[in-house]
Order: sequence, then C-alpha cells, then structure tokens
Amino acid sequence: MSSVALKRGEVRKRPAARRPAPQPAVRRIAVPISAAVLRRNAIAAFAVLALAAGVVVITLLGLPQQWWMATAQAAGRAGFEVKHVEVSGVQKSPKLPVYAAALDGPTNSMLLVDLDSVRDRLRALPWVADASVSRRLPDTLRVTIVERAPMALWQYKHQLAVIDKSGTALTRENLETYAKLPLVVGPGANTQAHDLLVLLATQPDIADKVDAATFVGTRRWDVRFKSGETLALPEGRAAAAKALASFAKLNRGNQLLDRGFARFDMRLPGKMTVRVRSDVGSASPAPREMSV
Repeated sequence: MSSVALKRGEVRKRPAARRPAPQPAVRRIAVPISAAVLRRNAIAAFAVLALAAGVVVITLLGLPQQWWMATAQAAGRAGFEVKHVEVSGVQKSPKLPVYAAALDGPTNSMLLVDLDSVRDRLRALPWVADASVSRRLPDTLRVTIVERAPMALWQYKHQLAVIDKSGTALTRENLETYAKLPLVVGPGANTQAHDLLVLLATQPDIADKVDAATFVGTRRWDVRFKSGETLALPEGRAAAAKALASFAKLNRGNQLLDRGFARFDMRLPGKMTVRVRSDVGSASPAPREMSV
C-alpha cells in the first residue's frame, strides 16, 4: 500500500483538469424557400395524383374504349369504311367464300377491322394454306391467298374428294376437272397418299402404269394397274420400297404386266406369289410362287 508524506501547513495541489479538444466549427447554410414555391410544388403534386386517379377511373369505366369506338365509327361515316376487297393468289378455289370471310366482321369501319381475325377466317377455308391481309386507306382490304395444291383423289365411303399432300379434303365438286389425278381408296389413305406417290416416283416405269391404290387395314398398299393386275406391297416404307424395286426389275426383264396375271403378292420378303386370271387357262388356276 503506497503512502504520501506531507509537511505541516502544506496544501496538496490538485492536478489541473484537462480541457476538451476544440471541435471544428460546422457552417450551416440556410436555403430560403418561399411560400410561393411550396404552394406551387404542392399544387403540382396534387395535379399528378388527380390525373393518375382520373386515368384509373376512366379505365375502369371503359371510357377509352368508348371514345375509340365513337372515333372509329365517325371515321367510317366519313368514308373510312370497307367498300372493296382486292383478292390475289386465287386460281382453283372459289372466290366467293374468300370475300365472305373478309367481310364477316362485326363492323366495316376500316379502323375497327381485326386483320388477325380476318386471316384466321381465311385460313379456315379448305383451299387456303395461308393468307395475308392489309388495309389500303380509305376503303380497301387487300387479301393475298396461298392455295393448297390438289394431289390426288380420295375415295372413302363411296364418296370422292380432291386432297392435297397433307390429306386435307379440298372439294367434292367438279371432280371431272381432276380426273387425271391418282386415286387412293380406303380409310387413312388420304394422309398416306403423299408417301405412296413419293414411293412410286422412284420407279417411273411402274408409276405410269398405276391406276389406283387401296390402303389395306390402314397398314399397307394394294396397287392396281391400268391393265387390271394388283400388286400387294408389304407393310412398312422400307419393305415396300424394296418390293416395288424388285417388281420393277422383274417387269423390265419378263414383262409381267398385261400377260394374264391377276395378282402379285410380295408381302413375304424375297418371295412373290403370282395368281393367274380365271379367264386364262384353267378355270381355277393355282397360285405360283417365285423367288425375287
């Protein structure tokens, strides 16, 4: 424990108190804002809020739509109304359904014609693959049609129809115009006809002699020739192509067609069963098999 000695009559001095360090002076600048500026800013803020509220109310009440409809109808009365439809691209399809689809809207005002809706109506027509629609002010709609191309005749349930490569039925009228098109028969034959014609095109000497083809069991083709014979092709694209190529080669070497045969069955790989017509030779000729 430490001790401090003092002399008689001596007064102990207290240590001097530390002065705080001087702080840097902060300069304060007063920016005067007049009452007029405050009032003007308040009015501007109120106007913005009022405008926003007005837009919301008008939108909820449907007033912009009503204003637009009134303007469009007034424009129609002033001459901006559909009076003409110019159609291009139509060659085989009838024009009347095209005009009807173009004018089948709720109004004829040029400003209110929905071009997308017109295009959708046009594309729903059987002959139309695609369409474009545009305005030519003041009173004309321009319609350009891309037609489907007729590819074959399809017979199903004793009815005939012209079809395109997708199998879409284009028309059942004026079929004599399309009498030279190839004929396909049976359910599903319409959607498979394009593949068959591509297959036949690989053997042109055979394709020229084909009269019609029947889609059997929605799986394979029986090809009928103009000379009366039938060629039964196997199921599957690759197998059918191989059988058709073999038949074409045999026909070139042996002249199978128009020789009194009735049917060539090539459904079994590597074999062809031949049946002779009943009016040739014996009354009931037995079928003969030959390797191919």
